[in-house]
Amino acid sequence: MRADEGTGRPSISVRFWGVRGSIACPGPSTLRYGGNTPCVEVRCGTDTLIFDAGTGIRPLGNALVEAANTNDFDIFLSHGHIDHMIGLPFFAPLFVTDQVVRVWAGTLQPAGGVKESVRKLMSFPFFPLQVDALHAKLEFHDFRAGDVINPRPGITLRTAPLNHPGGAIGYRIEYGGQAVAYVTDIELGDGPIDPAVLALTKDAALVILDTTYTDEELRARIGWGHSSWQQGVRLASAAGAKQLCLFHHDPDHDDAFMDKIRAAAEAARPGTIVASEGMQVDLRYRGSETPSILATSSATNF
Repeated sequence: MRADEGTGRPSISVRFWGVRGSIACPGPSTLRYGGNTPCVEVRCGTDTLIFDAGTGIRPLGNALVEAANTNDFDIFLSHGHIDHMIGLPFFAPLFVTDQVVRVWAGTLQPAGGVKESVRKLMSFPFFPLQVDALHAKLEFHDFRAGDVINPRPGITLRTAPLNHPGGAIGYRIEYGGQAVAYVTDIELGDGPIDPAVLALTKDAALVILDTTYTDEELRARIGWGHSSWQQGVRLASAAGAKQLCLFHHDPDHDDAFMDKIRAAAEAARPGTIVASEGMQVDLRYRGSETPSILATSSATNF
């Protein structure tokens, strides 16, 4: 038993800071679900893990600095596409002297690894500052799909390759007897479920899944590397996941369209939720009398 077990604090706390795919889409039609690209904060006890560095990482970084949170931060990239990395240079802790920030990636070795990829992102003529101008202690870690990572005591990350152009990595975060799967970007297809993806999501308390399209939209987007919410429901049910969270929303899906998806998904698999900026999901220690899914807050825009 961990020292903080039984204190009433959640085992794992998940907060969404960016939920869109492809490109940020701020504006009046996306106020309720949010327009920032992917960034998910996962707190395991007092440790902070960050999944993807889309535009949503900017408000997260500002909040961490404002709260004077000086813990080490680990950023795990699903892949190197720009919508998942564009916010990294705007992550405020990178400009805090001696702050430790580790960036992990499993698909960037052909491009020279995660270090070289970040250097390219922060280089002329695309960006005014280079990596050497940052004040934080920045570390880079490459790994291979299938590796098991233990970034902090008591935290285990299992990884698997995802079907996406150029490759992507899915993660399973295990801590305090609970598991959260972060699986984006992925084209599930209509055939048998990839055993590696099934293993990532098996019996997870929460599955955060790329469900960019509807089945109808997907017919014209085969090979684009994304899935539908209907495919997500099938995966979550096959995996025995407790709760499915729809994620990586199409930038053309406004709030009204997302409301329709939410209603249809909830009817198809009760308990399914739709990621929105500011939403937080808290998971209690397994075996507690408190339900595993403690709370989901309403959307908050930043």
